[in-house]
Amino acid sequence: MVKFVHSIFAMPFAFIGFFLALKLNNLPFDYTILIYIVLAMVFARNAAMGFNRYLDRDIDKKNERTKSREVASGIITPKNALIFVIVNSILFMITAWLINWLAFFLSPVALVVVLGYSYTKRFTALCHLVLGLGLSLAPIGAYISVTGSFNNIIPVLISFIVLFWTAGFDIIYALQDEEFDKENQLKSIPSLIGKKKALNLSIVFHSLSAILVILTGYLLDTGFWYWIAAGLFIGLLYNQHRLVKPDDLSKVNLAFFTVNGIASILFALFSIISLYIH
Repeated sequence: MVKFVHSIFAMPFAFIGFFLALKLNNLPFDYTILIYIVLAMVFARNAAMGFNRYLDRDIDKKNERTKSREVASGIITPKNALIFVIVNSILFMITAWLINWLAFFLSPVALVVVLGYSYTKRFTALCHLVLGLGLSLAPIGAYISVTGSFNNIIPVLISFIVLFWTAGFDIIYALQDEEFDKENQLKSIPSLIGKKKALNLSIVFHSLSAILVILTGYLLDTGFWYWIAAGLFIGLLYNQHRLVKPDDLSKVNLAFFTVNGIASILFALFSIISLYIH
């Protein structure tokens, strides 16, 4: 129900938030906090994916693309899926409490966002941006976990990079369900404006993400390695728009999982290197 690939988008940005907090505040490396951050990310992702599968089980049964999902197909019962969500939500809040008080007090807000996303497709085509908001909590959450406070604009910029990047690639993924969403009164950008315009809007979101990547590099002034990160990330954003066309969706999964997974890992790797090697 929850696959490793589901964590590969946001987790690298949590690592960026962690190392950025250390560097900007001249703090020593803390293995314990890093472990707590990883656990919080896993618990939040488990809760979000589990709740999405639980809430959408009847919708998923109708969709040829999703009818084999574990809850929809009956492999996992709705009751067990809901228990899984509750347990992971509690573990997430406990982990936040172990980190610091600010993380703990903000943890219910984070849960509202990541769980609430599953409802949004029922009433707004902006659901892609809500998903982006959920993933964008990773870098700023990790930063707060280290510092116990909020004292720098850079984590916010990185969060907006994630927000627009995620919204852009989620629109691409939603192209597959344009007709199904229309037939079942579900909201999405493709079902609202069609495949071609949706792809154009995805380009706009990814362009905003690219601009923020460049702005972040300018403000950080970290030099060579960051610009390698920026170039690779922006290049991979561009590449997924070469892979997917309104009349050819055969490479959507390649663009969605592979390209974006590689983009997040490489951007995080070289960004973190840039904080220590100029």
